[in-house]
Amino acid sequence: MTSQTRGAPMVKINRVYTGGGDGGESSLVDGSRRTKSDARFNVVGTCDEANSWLGMILAEVHRLPDHDDGGERTNVQRVQTVLAEALSRVQNELFDLGAELACPPATLPDYMVLISEGQTDVLMEEMDAWLETLPELKSFILPAGSPTVACMHVARTVVRRLERTIVHLMDHQGKDAVRPLALVYVNRLSDWLFVMGRWVSMMLNEEETLWVPLGMRSAEKGVAHRVNQMKANDDDFKAL
Repeated sequence: MTSQTRGAPMVKINRVYTGGGDGGESSLVDGSRRTKSDARFNVVGTCDEANSWLGMILAEVHRLPDHDDGGERTNVQRVQTVLAEALSRVQNELFDLGAELACPPATLPDYMVLISEGQTDVLMEEMDAWLETLPELKSFILPAGSPTVACMHVARTVVRRLERTIVHLMDHQGKDAVRPLALVYVNRLSDWLFVMGRWVSMMLNEEETLWVPLGMRSAEKGVAHRVNQMKANDDDFKAL
């Protein structure tokens, strides 16, 4: 079976519920039944979760204001154009990957088109293009920022979890439980999301939230004094 296989049948869904999973089991792509606690279903579910977070990124990108007090923000339009194309493509690829992961490689249908090196190469080409415009990274980045960038960090961590679930599956069901190229694609995808997040921050003139090591931070006082001061201010206001 190769990534060039064609002729997949069209999907026709007449109803969502079937009742087939009411007993805690579900079917793989090859028709075999397994309990829903099976490691392979954990992999498929995590892949679906990662794809859903890409949808959240797209939603946040479309909400970016393209004007501010200084006039039109042309970089917003550029970010929207690039991310709409890139994320839509990767969402389709993750759906392809999820279908592949829902079955051992040895029993995959002949019509299924699989993720190839071409998809992984495109991720690396895009990362290289973004990195050429980015400043040197001199510290780790905390998962923070605008809603768009914060969603990218969540997506990145979910993809990392997807990678761990795949490795767990391979540890318990054998190295041939997943095609090696599928694991490579997932590994590249988390890096892709990280670099894309940095590029979006730069394009939107956002400051990256850098990690400050404990030894370089001032003594931590917490926020209790702020909360107490707020209460004192409220009490003073009520006493007026």
